[in-house]
Amino acid sequence: MKWKGRRKSSNVEDRRGQSSSSGGGIGGGLLTMLLPLLLKLVTSKKGLIIVGVVLAVMYFTGNNPLQLLTGGSNNNNQITNSSDYKGTPKENELANFCATILADTEDVWNKLLQNYKEPTLVIFTRSVSSGCGSASSSTGPFYCPADKKLYLDLSFFQEMEDRMNSPGDFAQAYVIAHEVGHHIQNITGISGKVQRMRGQVSQTEYNKYSVMLELQADFLAGVWAHHSQKTNRMMEKGDLEEALNAAFAIGDDRLQKQSTGRVVPDSFTHGTSAQRMRWFKKGFDTGDINQGDTFSARSL
Repeated sequence: MKWKGRRKSSNVEDRRGQSSSSGGGIGGGLLTMLLPLLLKLVTSKKGLIIVGVVLAVMYFTGNNPLQLLTGGSNNNNQITNSSDYKGTPKENELANFCATILADTEDVWNKLLQNYKEPTLVIFTRSVSSGCGSASSSTGPFYCPADKKLYLDLSFFQEMEDRMNSPGDFAQAYVIAHEVGHHIQNITGISGKVQRMRGQVSQTEYNKYSVMLELQADFLAGVWAHHSQKTNRMMEKGDLEEALNAAFAIGDDRLQKQSTGRVVPDSFTHGTSAQRMRWFKKGFDTGDINQGDTFSARSL
């Protein structure tokens, strides 16, 4: 894959070397509950003193007093930054690679979608705090619709190579493009519609919608690859096979077979290996965003 020397996205948060922990300070939920009481207190002299104490405590414990007005939560987390962190040459090259691929997705989707709102990629090590809560590296790459950010521990790429037998830079690019696909689903309202079905349908039925969502993200990753190749010619011989191999490696049926020795289709949430490969390939072959309606497809 010919990616070096190309533009890198500025929408990257490098949190490598930081540690995050839940708690610490007053969370948004508590602030929301206290706000009505505090508003009542300001009508009296004694109340003003109490409010002043609360604001002072918030300030000196690192909480933003404006949260009382906005209902914000300060993420309910404390972040410890390690400015001395220095990644290995290989890791730093991967970070540059991710920024380059993200930039390429920006170029493609800004052309295909009107008023496209670019997501932010957060690179972290071991654990991270997001708008969707805290997560560890074992979670794998994920997209958080609450803060419109993609989260990735670079060690996942090594796991792809060692445990999933899916090496290659274009396989890694597929992972990033897939998460960007979830971002597109979020800003277009598709993922919100699926999320609202939770609790309204059975778990088995909801799992089917989850599969459709994931396969559509695979399709969108394929659409990106189609237009990226058409414009920038980054792909080299064998790159498409790398992406298809990665899609195959993370199919529900294959992962279940590896971990438990049996396959339970009703519990699928991402799709089979064959389905993931097929929808990525369809996106790559057509480049037509209108052909990715997995929710209306007769068969997946």
